[in-house]
Amino acid sequence: MTTRRFFLGAGSAAGLAAATALLWRRLPGEARAAEVFAVTHSDDEWRKLLTSDQYEVLRQAGTETPFTSPLLHEERKGTFVCAGCALDLFLSETKFDSGTGWPSFWAPIDKAVAETRDTTFGMLRTAVACSRCGGHLGHVFDDGPKPTGLRYCMNGVALSFRPAQA
Repeated sequence: MTTRRFFLGAGSAAGLAAATALLWRRLPGEARAAEVFAVTHSDDEWRKLLTSDQYEVLRQAGTETPFTSPLLHEERKGTFVCAGCALDLFLSETKFDSGTGWPSFWAPIDKAVAETRDTTFGMLRTAVACSRCGGHLGHVFDDGPKPTGLRYCMNGVALSFRPAQA
């Protein structure tokens, strides 16, 4: 029989587990503080250079709401670049519709991104950041299409699109 005491105990345990995970996770700023990037700005400068949504994702490792990015349906030939420093990150030829609600790619441009282990929220994932400014872009998963089998699931707000020259 399920009782009120059971629900209170279970809720308390879940709350404690969530709080512990938040306390023990490595914060995005801590990861970047130890690294030196070619493009650097103070926190105040980043806030002035980026929109509030871009700042939340690129500098605070946030996640945009799925299915909200105009880049999700971008199908022109061109290059997806970092919204923080304009580094070329992904070619349009590697973009595919993953059905997840975020722009997805099967491969980045060589040396354009850095990957790190991400254990936030009790999950084990691989975070993807811009190699030039350290901006958080999204995560990479091993459920993508051939030829790599990878899905670089990127926040559209962390990217800009530069169409190919005609």
